[in-house]
Amino acid sequence: MLAALAALAATAMPAFAVDKVTFGTNWVAQAEHGGFYQAVADGTYAKYGLDVTIVPGGPQANNRLLLPVGKIDFYMGANMLQAFSSVAEGIPTIIVAALFQKDPQVFIAHPDVTAFEQLKQKTLFVSKEGLASYFQWLVADYGFSESQVKPYTFNAAPFLVDKNSAMQGYVTSEPYSVEQQGGFKPALFLLADYGFDTYATTIETRSELVKQNPDLVQRFVDASIIGWYNYLYGDNTKANALIKQDNPEMTDAMIAFSVAKMKEYGIVDSGDTKTLGVGAMTDARVKSFYDKMVEAKVVKPGIDYVKSYTTQFVNKGVGKELAPK
Repeated sequence: MLAALAALAATAMPAFAVDKVTFGTNWVAQAEHGGFYQAVADGTYAKYGLDVTIVPGGPQANNRLLLPVGKIDFYMGANMLQAFSSVAEGIPTIIVAALFQKDPQVFIAHPDVTAFEQLKQKTLFVSKEGLASYFQWLVADYGFSESQVKPYTFNAAPFLVDKNSAMQGYVTSEPYSVEQQGGFKPALFLLADYGFDTYATTIETRSELVKQNPDLVQRFVDASIIGWYNYLYGDNTKANALIKQDNPEMTDAMIAFSVAKMKEYGIVDSGDTKTLGVGAMTDARVKSFYDKMVEAKVVKPGIDYVKSYTTQFVNKGVGKELAPK
C-alpha cells in the first residue's frame, strides 16, 4: 500500500523544478521562428520544466548584445559567421544547436532564368551585409563579380522593373512578396544547395551556462527540437496565433507560404537530421564552412573556430518519431 502511494506521489510530482528562461530572437515574430513558439504554445517547454519567454528581435532591437551580459539566456543566431566573429572577439558565447540545416538565403530571379550560372550575367540587388559575406564566397567559388551588384534596399520594386536582374532574399519570405506584387512565380536559387553550407537559426548561449547548468541547456534544446517537429508536422494553430500576437502584421497566408517553403527546401529537416534528428551539427560541416569563408576572405585564418559550437546537446535523435514516415 505504501509503495503504491509512493509511486502515485512520484507520478504526480513534476519531473523538473520550473526554470524561467528568456530566449531572444533575431527578428520580428514569423513562421521561421515557429518551432520555438510551438514549444511555448503546446506546453513542450513546460513539460521540460521550463517557463520560456520569447523576446522578439527587430530593427530597433539587438538581442545578440543581451546574451553575453546575461540579460537573456539563449539567443537565435542567424548563421555561423556571427559565431566565428564572437570567437575572434573573445565573446564567451557558443552555439548549442542548429535548427536550420540550410541557410534560407536565396537569389530570386525572373522566370526565364533556369540555371545558377546565368545569375553571373544579371544585375544583382545585394545588401551591404550580403556583399561582405555570402557574395564574397560567390566571387571565390563561382566567379561572380562585384561589378554586377546594386544596393538592395529590402524593396522588390527595382527587381520587378529590371527584367535582367535578380535580388537577394529568404526563400521563406521575399518570394511571397514578389508573387503578390509581380503576379508571377520567380525562379529561386537557394545558396545552401550550391555550397553555402552554414547552419542557420542556431541556439546560442553563454559558455558559462553550458559549464554550470548543462541540464538546463539540454532541456531547452530538446524541447525546442520537439517544438520544431510539431510545428512542421503537427497542429501549429496555437503557435501561429502567438506569432501573430507578437507581430500583428503577420498573416495566415504569409505563414502558410513560409512553412511550405521550409518543407519544400528541407530548411529544417534534411540531410543529417534524417539520422541525427533536427538540430543536428557535425564537425565536418562546420569545418567545411569555415574553410570556405577563409578562402573567400570573409573570415580570418587562424580563428579557433571549434570554440564557436558544441555538439554536446544535439545528434541524439530527439523527436525523430514525430516526423512523417
